[in-house]
Amino acid sequence: MDLLNTLVDKGLRRELPTREEALAVLATSDDELLDVVAAAGKVRRQWFGRRVKLNYLVNLKSGLCPEDCSYCSQRLGSKAGILKYTWLKPDQASEAAAAGLAGGAKRVCLVASGRGPTDRDVDRVSDTIKAIKDQNEGVEVCACLGLLSDGQAERLREAGADAYNHNLNTSESTYGDITTTHTYADRVDTVQKAHAAGLSACSGLIAGMGESDEDLVDVVYSLRALDPDSVPVNFLIPVEGTPLAKEWNLTPQRCLRILAMVRFVCPDVEVRIAGGREVHLRTMQPLALNLANSIFLGDYLTTEGQAGKADLEMIADAGFEVEGTGQVTLPEHRVTAGGGCGSHAEAGCGSHADAGCGSHEGGGCGPCGSSADEQAPAAARVPETARASEARTDLVAVRRRGAGTDLAPNA
Repeated sequence: MDLLNTLVDKGLRRELPTREEALAVLATSDDELLDVVAAAGKVRRQWFGRRVKLNYLVNLKSGLCPEDCSYCSQRLGSKAGILKYTWLKPDQASEAAAAGLAGGAKRVCLVASGRGPTDRDVDRVSDTIKAIKDQNEGVEVCACLGLLSDGQAERLREAGADAYNHNLNTSESTYGDITTTHTYADRVDTVQKAHAAGLSACSGLIAGMGESDEDLVDVVYSLRALDPDSVPVNFLIPVEGTPLAKEWNLTPQRCLRILAMVRFVCPDVEVRIAGGREVHLRTMQPLALNLANSIFLGDYLTTEGQAGKADLEMIADAGFEVEGTGQVTLPEHRVTAGGGCGSHAEAGCGSHADAGCGSHEGGGCGPCGSSADEQAPAAARVPETARASEARTDLVAVRRRGAGTDLAPNA
């Protein structure tokens, strides 16, 4: 396909594809899918070889969140029967992290529910970061605590945090359909605060919430403009008791197309398969390693994932290798630019106009306008081809082990 040859050439040069090219990837047929995977795989191997980075989640504080994010089982008013507990002590969090590190994880992601941390919360997390780093040489620590206030990112950096995660989740034009208690611009502001503080920025999306192809391309182009080092791609886990519990819009094939599109738009960035891979990719998970160079090991925040041992076997069987603590994840040109790709022009990120960004007010990047299709109800925007997926509620299990319990974690 001429399209795929063009996208490979652009990916190897770190050049931004056109929006039409990105949309065309999502519109490819099942007959073309293996060609799409092979093409994106060339770009993935150019910048990351056959290495797979393992990340491990520790949920420091679960449930009881005042925000109303429709996809989240910890949201305000959630009826999901998840674990609920307040802050883990530093030694408890460090013990939970140790299990993931023993299983091969290189990065520990410390997550806490809530709108954003208080200064006291930052102190707690700082103590936890120090405890983990004191006991584990070479470990990377990423914090994910919600919206940051001025100065908090700097304090986390001083405490030893390497990265900060805050996802954009969906396009700017549809963000208000998913969350009303904060804005898309709030999220962009937090990513920029983390970047400015010298933290490696981590920001991604959630697919499967009823968005259109245009929405997916919009959010990925906005992420490219923000220039995070890591882009987690979550596939919605429809948890009973949440507003999106009946949104089963993904097939394994669509998940692979989404990952390929992200790789073409963000060729030299750590693309991570995050929540929902077991639920939606299922037996196609090994194929997705040709597109993404990073995954989470074991369980997620409130739901169970694949066994850590199975993750390691999958990586080996697919012909990949686990990235070691002595290996640098990002390509040299991103590392020498201070963890990011430097100026957008140098990295081939394109101008804001090319990135499909609208108003610069508040740093918010998004589409240049909204079509009638984007204003349609979520169910009406879902491509017909994505509706073939059957609800696999048997694959969704609430986490009952690991952090916040007396049971051993799944690592």
